[in-house]
Order: sequence, then structure tokens, then C-alpha cells
Amino acid sequence: MHRQEIEHKIELLIDNLINLNDPDGKYAIPLADGRKIDNKSFNYWEWTAGVGLYGMMKYYKLTKKEEVLTIIVKWFEDQFKEPPVEKNVNTMVQMLTLAYLYEETGNPTYLPYLETWGDWLYHDMPRTKDGGIQHVVFGNENYQQLWDDTLMMSVLPLTKIGLLLNKPEYVEEAKKQFLIHIKYLFDKKTGLWFHGWTFEGNHNFAEALWGRGNSWVTIAIPEFLDLVELDENDPVRQILIDTLDRQLEALETCQNENGLWHTLLLDPTSYVEASCTAGFAFGTLRSVRKRYVGKKYNDMGLKAIKAVIENIDETGELQHVSAGTAMGETQEFYKQIPVTAMPYGQSMAILALVEYLHHRI
Repeated sequence: MHRQEIEHKIELLIDNLINLNDPDGKYAIPLADGRKIDNKSFNYWEWTAGVGLYGMMKYYKLTKKEEVLTIIVKWFEDQFKEPPVEKNVNTMVQMLTLAYLYEETGNPTYLPYLETWGDWLYHDMPRTKDGGIQHVVFGNENYQQLWDDTLMMSVLPLTKIGLLLNKPEYVEEAKKQFLIHIKYLFDKKTGLWFHGWTFEGNHNFAEALWGRGNSWVTIAIPEFLDLVELDENDPVRQILIDTLDRQLEALETCQNENGLWHTLLLDPTSYVEASCTAGFAFGTLRSVRKRYVGKKYNDMGLKAIKAVIENIDETGELQHVSAGTAMGETQEFYKQIPVTAMPYGQSMAILALVEYLHHRI
């Protein structure tokens, strides 16, 4: 594809993303206190929209298209007029985009948010045994639980804020969080990642090697390495790269001929899922481009890109995206998650195609 064609696909994805909503509340998450969390609409402060903003920011930083920046600025302007949102692991991901937005615009009104949220995550976010970030979400503290999603949703924002505000202790904490999550979620047998771990019973729940959870890791590791620029011989850098390489090696063995991966990576009876495929495409090609891993994974990444493009319909909607997924107690739980357009699916496809633009230069 020519660059103009790729950009056209990205802009279709963005247009679809910003118009996503859930008027009937079909995908809303009911809480015990009567609230319903809108998990699908773009104009709502939840991780689903937060990841969407990040994809757009990546596209803006590469192309400097002002109309994309305007969408991001307006989203935050609208949200800041609302009552303050509850701080948790998932709502933190918006701060990643806001930090980049502050760098781009210099708007001083953004600083108090970055300072307050960064301070809260570093000092007050609940921790598990061994000091891991407890995966607290709306309506559920997930007591003593570690989830692989946390690396994308909270650890990357903490890193970026730490660098932006000259808080080296935040960056050190982020390093520690990566190592803790590797310790409890990395499956040494397969090279893939379990979705979660609980210290209450000391187990990995359903031992699900879940696609999108794994793709958050594939995205987060090269993004973190890009941010912190560790010395080549730094042991944390070496552990992260070795872990990433093991994961990519495993992903190579379970990618479908059509370029997609299954929602349970090693279970061919589970449905194919496009958001994880987009995440794997981004992380793989970026890691190859930045020389964190060898070029032998390039073909896998390009095959995934082809699959992502083939699954974007004429309206810009990425097909075969699983809805928001809580921690499953059984493998069957993951196979029953409904499929629908979601902001993070759109964003992960944007991330993948933005990285593909780099490949085409």
C-alpha cells in the first residue's frame, strides 16, 4: 500500500472511533452502587477511550495533522468540565496522552492533572504483596490481583509523567512493576503471559493465555524501552528484551495462516481476534525497527498488518474485536466474550498502521 492509502485507512479508523457510542447501554458495566460504566463510547473517561486517544496521538506526532490534535484537545476540554473521575488503574491511561499533549501544546492547565495523578499512582494506588500495582477498577478493587493490562494502563503513564516532571523515582517504580509482573504473569513453559495472578490462593486464575492481554505486553515493553533509553547492558533492559523475544517466538508458532491470532492464543477453537493482532503487529514491527529483537520477526509483523487491513470495513470499523474482558475463572469465559467495535480496537489498529507508515519510509 502507498502511504496515502495507509493514511486514508487510519483516518477512517479515527472517524469511526470518535463516533462510537452505546446508546442502549448494551456494553455498559453495572456496578453495585447503581452506576453504569460506559465501556464503549469514545466520549467517556474510561480505559477504552484512553487507549483510543493514544493511538491518535501517535498519528499526530508522525504527521502533525492539526485536525487530529484538535480532536484530542477537545476530548480533554470536555472531560475537564465534568466532575472529577475516579482514579484507578484503567482511568490512568488518559494521562499518557495528556503528558504528550502537554509537550505539544505547553498548556499549563494540564500540569496539575499530571502532577496529581502521578503522585496518586506513586504514593496511594493500592499495592499487592511484593509491591505490585493492584488492578483496581471501577467498582472492584481486585484485591491482591495483578493483571497484564496494568503495564499499558498505568505503568507507561507513570513512566512518561516521571520523565516529564523530572521524578526519577516514578521511573524506578515503573521498572520494578515490569519485573514484578514478569515474575508472576510470564509463563516460562510457553513464553506467553497469563492474564492475571492472585495472592489469595497464589494462582493464575484460569491460566488463560489471552490474546489482548498478551498484546498489551507486546506494546508496553518497546514503548517503555523507547521512553527510558536504558544503557544497552542494563539488566532491566536485558530482562525485558529477553522476555519480549520469548513472547514473539511463541507468537510466531500460533499465528493463523490468515495473519490473525485466537483470543486464547493456543486454543484454535476460540475465535480469531483482531485487536490483539493489531497490538502484536505494532509491538513486533516497532521492536524490530528499534533493534530490540531480530529481523526474523518482521514477516510475522507484516502478516499481522495485512490481516488488520483486511479486517477494516468500508466505514473504518475494525472487525472481530472482543468486548471488554474481566478476569476469567475458566477458559470458556474468554470464548464467550461478545465481539463488537470498541475504541481500543480502533486505536490498536491505528497504532499498527502508524508503525507500518514507519516501515514504508
